[in-house]
Order: sequence, then structure tokens, then C-alpha cells
Amino acid sequence: MDKIVNLCKRRGIVFPSAEIYGGFRSTYDYGPIGVLMLRNVKDAWWRTMVQMRTDVLGLDASILSPPAVWEASGHLANFTDPLVDCTNCKQRFREDHLDDVMVCPSCGARGSFTEARQFNLMFKTHAGPLEESAAVAYLRPETAQGMFINFANVLNTSRKKPPFGIAQVGKSFRNEITPGNFVFRTREFEQMELEFFVPPDEAATWYEYWCTERFDWYVRHGIAREKLRLRAHDADELSHYSSGTSDVEFLFPWGWGELEGIANRGNYDLTQHATHSGADLSYFDQESKTRYVPHVIEPAAGATRSMMAFLIAAYDEEEVKGETRTVLRLHHRIAPYKVAVLPLSKKAPLTELSREVLADLQPLWMADYDETQAIGRRYRRQDEIGTPYCVTVDFDSLEDRAVTVRERDSMTQERVGLDRLVGYLAERLR
Repeated sequence: MDKIVNLCKRRGIVFPSAEIYGGFRSTYDYGPIGVLMLRNVKDAWWRTMVQMRTDVLGLDASILSPPAVWEASGHLANFTDPLVDCTNCKQRFREDHLDDVMVCPSCGARGSFTEARQFNLMFKTHAGPLEESAAVAYLRPETAQGMFINFANVLNTSRKKPPFGIAQVGKSFRNEITPGNFVFRTREFEQMELEFFVPPDEAATWYEYWCTERFDWYVRHGIAREKLRLRAHDADELSHYSSGTSDVEFLFPWGWGELEGIANRGNYDLTQHATHSGADLSYFDQESKTRYVPHVIEPAAGATRSMMAFLIAAYDEEEVKGETRTVLRLHHRIAPYKVAVLPLSKKAPLTELSREVLADLQPLWMADYDETQAIGRRYRRQDEIGTPYCVTVDFDSLEDRAVTVRERDSMTQERVGLDRLVGYLAERLR
């Protein structure tokens, strides 16, 4: 894990937030490489969940919400974790995360914990010019509620009918008691959530479908199957409204950790919001002449966690000609840059042609350009950030109008004519 963290800092993937001021616990900034990779994770999810389907629509709901939303959803009353303090070292912990509730993991003191008290994870703020007269508002702890309260809006404007889904990618905020493990558990994070509304008698079938589909998504995008597992929740883990929940978990360096939860939420959410708001959130089926409140299957993934898992799964070291090569064997959809253009020399004729090649590639893919240091060092830099293909422009290119294309994983090289370059890469990157 230390190698991953060091790579993230050295190559501009993830920086500690406000580092020049000593940092701010559990917040991170995504650098030039990291922001591309995180965007690619979200784009890959959106492509699969929305673009390639006809039964899912997108939404971008607000981050700020009034208390009524969270009262209806149960978050104000129930969105809590058990908090304990060690009276010896003054550290705080989630009681349900302790291996031994009698021993402090920080100082080793036995029997030093206070009685557990429930700690609400919601971030509270005020909307208005003066705090004393402003309305109370909350930063959303999940993106789901925005989709539930917009169910009727989407239904009426899209003319869809169950089964259909609403998808959203966005920021969420939770005042975690014990954030940690780098970007795995933070107070500010991004989610990729789908609320899939189905007829009640189809809920079990769709739940099984989404469990399989979401597990396979990680495999299709480059994580080895043996590094993943689908773990069904035991009865005592289930939320009171859930008839079934399973987590897609990844084997992190510290053990298994959740990437995504798939829950059969029943009709709890729409019923709660209908009751509290007075709005009609039912659906009338014209064919069967019946009215019902749809049940919801919810696959909810962490974008930042998923990015971290893809990064760890792709990290590899191997010896090449007596030197250690660090390489990220990322799926091309996840890789920050798809291709890098590398002129063999800084001399004008080569750089001019290289810039022309770059201009041909940039409309199609994120492309890097690097003309500093020896070509071998530049290859290693691209390997470290997972660039699938490097295009080297050399002096022969001026005569034969061809370039050398190097593939990241095998390091094999092939001479390709400039007139074929876009097609050559497109075939391999589609």
C-alpha cells in the first residue's frame, strides 16, 4: 500500500488536501493524472449503466436538501454510528469497527472505553444570509434521495414505465468517525448510484440480475475475478426495509472492503416520501389496469473506492534488462491517457511532425505529449501512469511518414503509417 500511496503523490494522482497548511484529515485532491482516472471510472460506469441501455435515464440532483427530505428517508433519526472514546489516549472509534471492544487499538488500554453513544453522520449547514434566521439544510450523505423525490418528474417527462432506472454520479458527504485507509473512507466522496424501479413481483429477479451484472462490470474493466467477491448480508446486517443486500468486495492490502452494495429496498423509499410530502409516487399500469408503488433495486458504488481498487489491481513490478519496471496494467477505458506522443528529438522538424500527430489524436482520446529526457525514461513514465500506447516520432518518420507504436504490457513495437495510425489505435481502444 505504501508503494501505491507514494506513486499517487509522485505522479500527480492524489495529493493530501491543503498540504501546505499541514493537511486536513480525510480530504484529498486529485491531481492531473488522478482527475483523468477518476473521470474515466465514472464515464465507464455511465457508459455501461446509461449509454448502453434503453431502460435507464440520468439525473443530477442538488447537494443541499431541506430537513424534510432526510426526515422522510429516516436519516435524521437513524443515520448514526456507535461512537466510543478511549479515556486513556482520548482517541475516538466506531464501536462496530473494533476487533475487541475491551481493548483500545491505539494505546492498548483495557476497559478504557466510554459507553457507546449514537453519532449522526449528516453534515448540517444553514441556507440564508444570517445563521440565526437561516433555514437549516443538510449536505446529502448519499445521492439516492434525489432520485426518489424526482421519481414522478422523470416518469412523467420520459414516458418510461417500470422496469426502468434513474442513474446519478455525484458528491456525497458523511462525517465519518474514523476515516482512513487513504481514499477508501473519507468524509467527502463520490458515488455512482442507480435506482431501478420495478413491479413488485419482479423485484427478486432484478435483484439477482443486478448482483451479477455489477460484479461482472469490475471484471470486464480489469480486476481479476479472484480479487473480488459478492458477499450477501446476514439477516442481522440488513436494513429494516431490505429483503436482500449484497456487497461487491475487493481484496485490498488490509483485507476485504466494500466497493458497491446492491440492495432490494422494496417500496420503502417511495412510500416514505409520498407519506411525508403528500405527493402521489405510485404507478398506474395501463395494460393490467392496476396501480402499485414500484419496488427499488439499488446498485450503489463508490467512485473513489472503485478508482482505488482499479489502481491497486493494475499495479505491477517486473524486471526488465536488470531494472525494475513499474507499470499500471489498467484497462484502456480506465487509463488516464490512452496514448502518448513522444518525439525522439527536440529538433524542430520532429517536434512539428509530432505536434501534427498529436492534433490528429486529441479529438478522439486524451493524449499526452512528452519530449524531455531519453526515450526509455519517457516509456517508463508512461508505464507508471498506465498509458496503453506510446507513439514515437523519429527521424525516419520525416521520410517514410510512419511512426513506432509501443504497447504498454508486452512492450512490443510496430511500425505504423501515419495514414493508418488513427484506425490502428481505434481498433485497439474501442
